[in-house]
Amino acid sequence: MSIFLNPQRHYCGSLREEHIGQRVTVCGWCARMRDLGGLIFIDLRDREGIVQCIFDEADNKELFDLAFTVRSEYTLKIEGVVRQRSSINDKIPTGRIEILADSLEIYEKADTPPFEISDEATVNDALRLKYRYLDLRRPSLQKSLALRHKIAHVARQYFDEQGFLEIETPMLTKSTPEGARDYLVPSRVHPGEFYALPQSPQQYKQLLMLSGFDRYIQIVRCFRDEDLRADRQPEFTQIDLEMSFVDQEDVMAVNEGFLQRVFKEVLDVDITLPIQRMPYQEAMERFGSDKPDLRFGYEIFDLSETVKSCGFGVFDGALEQGGTVRGIKIEGGAKFSRKEIDSLTEFVKTYRVKGLAWAKVNENGELSSSFAKFLKPETMEALLEKAGAGKGDLVLIVADTDTATALNALGMLRCEVARRMDAIPEGVYKLLWVTDFPLFEYGEDDEGKKRLYAKHHPFTAPKDEDLPLFETNPIAMRAKAYDIVLNGTELGGGSIRIHRSDVQQRMFKALGFEEADIQERFGHMIEAFRYGAPPHGGLAYGLDRLVMLMAGRDSIRDVIAFPKVQNASDLMMHCPSLVDEKQLKELSIALDIPEKKE
Repeated sequence: MSIFLNPQRHYCGSLREEHIGQRVTVCGWCARMRDLGGLIFIDLRDREGIVQCIFDEADNKELFDLAFTVRSEYTLKIEGVVRQRSSINDKIPTGRIEILADSLEIYEKADTPPFEISDEATVNDALRLKYRYLDLRRPSLQKSLALRHKIAHVARQYFDEQGFLEIETPMLTKSTPEGARDYLVPSRVHPGEFYALPQSPQQYKQLLMLSGFDRYIQIVRCFRDEDLRADRQPEFTQIDLEMSFVDQEDVMAVNEGFLQRVFKEVLDVDITLPIQRMPYQEAMERFGSDKPDLRFGYEIFDLSETVKSCGFGVFDGALEQGGTVRGIKIEGGAKFSRKEIDSLTEFVKTYRVKGLAWAKVNENGELSSSFAKFLKPETMEALLEKAGAGKGDLVLIVADTDTATALNALGMLRCEVARRMDAIPEGVYKLLWVTDFPLFEYGEDDEGKKRLYAKHHPFTAPKDEDLPLFETNPIAMRAKAYDIVLNGTELGGGSIRIHRSDVQQRMFKALGFEEADIQERFGHMIEAFRYGAPPHGGLAYGLDRLVMLMAGRDSIRDVIAFPKVQNASDLMMHCPSLVDEKQLKELSIALDIPEKKE
């Protein structure tokens, strides 16, 4: 059935054998033109795919001659009758039919594109992004953006069924620096004053809970001025939600329902509920990450007691300074050459550890190791037993004076080894809730002084049983916070919020905020909480990351229509760019740009 006003109009990629005998109209771009003497084949492409169109010189010489002038990326309208294709091509959905054309209209000719519009073509990323409007014609990108639309549609539909109201929050808001840098927008009406683009609608959605809208949802643009990477952009999209009169289990349950629904409707993948839960500390101890990838093993184990006072200086030195010795076992890793192990050593050094100790047992049961000569045979035997290492296995060990550094390094190493061992299965989706995050973490202020920062944000509620630790041992406090993780990537994070004003004041005090700072940054929130705040909590998904993982892509740039590059610039629009002096004067802005070093 056609979705167009013209019942004969169809998408190129939607035609099938049931359309044989029907007269149809298709519009799109010429993907390829082939002249076979008395026959011309035009592969016409639109967002749904490609269909083969035939022009027969014997049927219509004038039409054939017009088709002969068509070149790659011309925009065309072709009419004709669908017929069975004599040469079947099961690699494409339309490969069993073709259109015998009796009409051709060339809407517009096209210059030769700077690269082939094909998923198979190898093209420099910078060139793709400079001509993004051409790059977006590629089938894989069109499929990714269609998938993004479907995920957003399912989200709106599901949360509507659950009683959520979609409410928009402002794009121009107040700068409350705490976390990533804000993007600032100067005000013409208020010279010298600035709006900030929202890093998230956090405060607004909490205020909506105070306003009586007990279930809020929004698919919202957010902005953070931070260094970019494969799963990060300066502007990104969240599926943002908040609920009132709930606890952590309520928020997690409604989101498990969403994840089950979206995977089933979009990918036809069944998600078993409830989703596995894992406390933050356990995730760090076992996987060296607060977003562990559970698709493969290589779990971390603690060798500290096993090798205590063993006589090997690297191990003893770390333990004597209060550090740790940890390792991972790689099944079948004994096949790694010395050169490959050296490469892993260089890899792990980038995570601030000094090196990598190793031991492997070949298929004959013979041991080779970088440190065995320093250990007693019984200690080495105990180490291998602790690791569970047998014939064909490799044990990789990190010793460091800082436990967190050792765990992080091994967490990254297990993922790198899994990639090299080709141990990460395709088409497998491992979801995990990570819970009980620390409420605080240490960092440095602008003057380089050590201070407490909120691990999540200043409105995250602490565990009730940890409230007495505010004044005695705040770094030990745990938060009512939870992240949803998919295949080693954080899909979303959330928490139960502080709704008691006395607890909020203790939070601000622990963070070192002076009363004047509190009023300047959060006075509007403090004032609002005086008028009756319900218990509330929520979660925000990174829509770009969710689409990236469900589409099987490696970067969120592949699921965003017009992304930025590493330095946050747009190669297609040539921005950021200079503005003229008149605009700056209207905004009361004078530039003082540092001279570039030659």
